[in-house]
Amino acid sequence: MAKPEIVLNVDVRERTGRGGAREARRAGKVPAVLYGGEKAPVSISIDKKTITQALKSGKFISHTVTLEHKGERQLVFAQDIQFHPVTDEPTHLDLYRVEKGQIIRVAVHVRFTGQGVSPGIKRGGALNIVRHEVWLLAPADQIPEELVADVSELDIGDALKISSIKLPEGTRPTILGRDFTVATIAGRSAKDEVVDEKPVAAAAEGDAAAAAGAEGAAPAAGGAAPAAGAAPAKGAAPAKPAGDKKK
Repeated sequence: MAKPEIVLNVDVRERTGRGGAREARRAGKVPAVLYGGEKAPVSISIDKKTITQALKSGKFISHTVTLEHKGERQLVFAQDIQFHPVTDEPTHLDLYRVEKGQIIRVAVHVRFTGQGVSPGIKRGGALNIVRHEVWLLAPADQIPEELVADVSELDIGDALKISSIKLPEGTRPTILGRDFTVATIAGRSAKDEVVDEKPVAAAAEGDAAAAAGAEGAAPAAGGAAPAAGAAPAKGAAPAKPAGDKKK
């Protein structure tokens, strides 16, 4: 289904520069510059409410719109839109003249379908989106609304390439010579699913052995001698002092 055409009525600004831009904003309009093609740049202004509605429609950015001035129409493409840092209202536009059939570079949103029946997702995998949008070279008057990517047959480890997405006639990706990835079905790794209990068990055994030794277990052979001055064990003969000979 063809997208509805956006037509914006514009006025030519007699005063240019920062002063002219401020004057347009005070009048409730958004200053803009129209350039491109064989014609000279023109300073124009557009009603702010009209621009705001066009932005909310989602069809102003990355799509062509038509400017109308005293019965004359011009197809344009928004090259740059500046917004107020606090209010997010548009403050300035750069519009580029294009002609029907002219090839332009544009980013097109990718919509993914088939997640509910994908075998990989049913098995616990997740859709990993590599590209939310794809840059295309497309005719200015035939820019697609979106690209549809079907993942209904993908299993864990599978990848959806750009060659699997049907592109509108007359369009092609800006990346040539490479069938690049748009999305994959990623699964959980084994280390995330299996808990390694061996280190925990070894630590528990070590703690138990240490506790048993503390309760009177015999010291290992070659262990450290008792500290000097320590009391002898009950019933044991006292050791003779070194060098004490019977006369």
